[in-house]
Amino acid sequence: MKIFSVTDVGKIRQANQDYIYASEQPIGNLPNIFVVADGMGGHKAGGFASSYAVQVLLESIRRDNNFNPVKIIRRGIQTANAQVFKKAGTDEEMAGMGTTIVVATIVGHYAYVANVGDSRMYIMNQKMEQVTKDHSLVQEMIKVGELNKEEARIHPDKNIITRALGAKVDIEVDFFEVKLEPDMKIIMCSDGLSNMVSDDEMQELLGRYGPEENPAQLLKDKANENGGKDNIAVIVIEPCIKEVRGC
Repeated sequence: MKIFSVTDVGKIRQANQDYIYASEQPIGNLPNIFVVADGMGGHKAGGFASSYAVQVLLESIRRDNNFNPVKIIRRGIQTANAQVFKKAGTDEEMAGMGTTIVVATIVGHYAYVANVGDSRMYIMNQKMEQVTKDHSLVQEMIKVGELNKEEARIHPDKNIITRALGAKVDIEVDFFEVKLEPDMKIIMCSDGLSNMVSDDEMQELLGRYGPEENPAQLLKDKANENGGKDNIAVIVIEPCIKEVRGC
């Protein structure tokens, strides 16, 4: 397995409220774990929300005796939600904070994925395919036919999300299961990438990078080249599928 990750403040924001964690080593009963979180709130609160949520998630995973990856991740996200919500309610400086989160673990030939908010996971084989579904206002508009995907990417309300970790005492988590194939790539990112780089641009970059290049860095650079209007977080994973020689 090859893992590439990067986070960047972008060209407009003064602080980086995105947070990433990527480990191909076991965490508790999970064989690996990959997380992207995009915080929201004041200058201080958003960055705290994303990092704190991920740390609580990881601690929950370490302590969980279950062996079902979906149950482990669900409990971890719910625990992180409860702790961020509690902190926001007891610390005046943190009031109203929250974070998106997308979490993945790879077990054999399958990726188990969870998300809250509009941070995403894609898979790329012959084409880019978004696995997660955004919890956002523009996604609701796409559902009812008011917008198409490209219109949504540049819509002025694209940053309004309908679900966030830490916003309510209880959280609904969406889960996805992906069967991995040889040569497939996994891309996880905050909206600082997906709002600035189209699916076609991602596919073009990921289809041609060389062995000495970092694809996450290339995607981050493209987001900044296109304006860098938000913080950027990217994880690119090349899973090791047994059918591929040299894994």
